[in-house]
Amino acid sequence: MITAGMDIGTRSTRVAILEDGKKLLGTARATTGYNFAAAMEESYKGALAAAHLEAKDIQYLAATGFGRYRVEHRDLSITDITATARGARFFFPNTKCVLDVGAGSARASKINERGKVLKFRATEKCAAGGGGFLEKIAFYSQINLDNLGSTALRATNPVAISTVCSVLAESEVINLITQEVPLEDILMGAHQSVVGRVLLTLKQVGIEPEVTLTGGLVENPAFVKAFEEKMGGKLNAAPELYYAAAVGAAYLGHQRLQKKTGGAA
Repeated sequence: MITAGMDIGTRSTRVAILEDGKKLLGTARATTGYNFAAAMEESYKGALAAAHLEAKDIQYLAATGFGRYRVEHRDLSITDITATARGARFFFPNTKCVLDVGAGSARASKINERGKVLKFRATEKCAAGGGGFLEKIAFYSQINLDNLGSTALRATNPVAISTVCSVLAESEVINLITQEVPLEDILMGAHQSVVGRVLLTLKQVGIEPEVTLTGGLVENPAFVKAFEEKMGGKLNAAPELYYAAAVGAAYLGHQRLQKKTGGAA
């Protein structure tokens, strides 16, 4: 059984393809932007190419993310909370807590051994609790977003960013730069600021190892380092977790397909 999961997020669209709900055959991503159709087509074709498959080989397509209802040829729609939880356990079977940090917000979930969400909380202060805050900091400091985390890791004396508003942070960053505070110390301070707000959200569901990080910030080494130091424990943060929601959707699609076909397809 070949199933695909498509995760349409605010910043990127991700696709994952599974065989029998167990083997990951291919993944791909595209910038969501304003053209949903183009992003879906690009990421879907990319995942098919990575899996050495054609569209006709996909037996079931499950969509998730805020744009899931835009996928006209979907067989199933799944909330991103549910899909992310299943995807986290696909890669780390002992996951008890899932922390999904995207561009707009951070969401924390406590899940059981089957990946079912038992408790859920989300940040309440717009992009201040998500990757969008760090994107603004990168823009204000004129540093490439891809280099944000690696640059922050060079910090020796991080300086806290006190504001919780990603818009008002501009004046604070400019002020620190005029004071000749090293850029890496400003950037790590920004990471620590986001970590503080995100950790509060995780504490609301109750921290229980293993904690697995998903979303865009799983690719940011400075965020992972700052979070582990603040939490005082290990965080599952493998690169493939960037596709957790898409993988979870494909996995749940496989379960639905099995029920429809009686286990044969």
